[in-house]
Amino acid sequence: MSQHVRAEIRGPLGIVTLDRPRALNSLDHPMIVALEDVLEEWADAPEVRAVVVRGEGRGLCAGGDVRALRLGPDDDAIAFWADEYRLNAFIAAYPKPYVAVMDGVTMGGGLGISAHGSVRIVTERTQAAMPEARIGFTPDVGMATLLAAAPGELGTHLALTSSTVTGADAVHLGWADHLVPSERLGERAETLIEALAARLAEPGVGEESALAAAHDVVRGLALEASDPRLVAPLAREREWIDEAYAGDDAQTILERLVELAAEGHEGARAAEEAMRSVCPFSVVVTLAALRRAAVMELVDVLAQDLRLGATLIGRHDMREGIRALLVDKDGAPQWRPSRIEDVEPAEVRAAFGED
Repeated sequence: MSQHVRAEIRGPLGIVTLDRPRALNSLDHPMIVALEDVLEEWADAPEVRAVVVRGEGRGLCAGGDVRALRLGPDDDAIAFWADEYRLNAFIAAYPKPYVAVMDGVTMGGGLGISAHGSVRIVTERTQAAMPEARIGFTPDVGMATLLAAAPGELGTHLALTSSTVTGADAVHLGWADHLVPSERLGERAETLIEALAARLAEPGVGEESALAAAHDVVRGLALEASDPRLVAPLAREREWIDEAYAGDDAQTILERLVELAAEGHEGARAAEEAMRSVCPFSVVVTLAALRRAAVMELVDVLAQDLRLGATLIGRHDMREGIRALLVDKDGAPQWRPSRIEDVEPAEVRAAFGED
């Protein structure tokens, strides 16, 4: 067991706490292995009726600890992702209610261990994102499935700009099920845990009804559907986003954003600036990955993620992005190529194992 993963059984609940708060609970390789081990054990434990996953500090999890991948060999990165993606698939198919508390920062790999769960909770403090293109990578952990399935082109917008969204947005996007005010969850979600434990211990709540019971408990704490706090800010931007991000060509999307910005759309102006700042090769690869994911099963998307990861870790951009954004923090990565217009289609196809 990793020192940063705490596991306990409390009544009918198995509770996993990510305990690496100084790193926003970023997942290193031992944490991924520890998570899979404990979830496998509890999947077969009759006393565990449901699992709750939470994080210490300011969020559930800020993602994978990619800084550790920068200096190591490519094979270490690929092994890390292979284990992480197997964990993501296991969570998506978990045989018991998997309750993810996405309070605070929940990004990248943090969404991989939460957004594929069966009971997904966000709060007013949730900050959710798939910001991988900022470091020369691509949205992974199977999130291309959910990005592609988001209303209209909202998922495309988020993936290509590395934008962060609220808890209400996460519900609207299909990344979460319930928005619960943080004070109703209780400190470290203890109020929620007590309510879940009591309900699942009631006579008559069998294995088949445990998931419905878990949703009922969370629904009792969540905001009513009519509460204005459930209105997703991102939904108000959908009209221009759908217009801008249609199609399969990243350069055309960028040109549409320029046109909309010239017409006075401030959201489009910000999106244009964001899209120009992230890695050009990652933008083009990510767009292609999302379009493909729209007609793929999660397991196949995860296999695509691993193939893309093996390509991207071998390029200049990813290690340069990690250096500029996470290590030296100078904010000035030198991308190769430096413009979306200069990305070679043949290199993009090769990243997917084609040609």
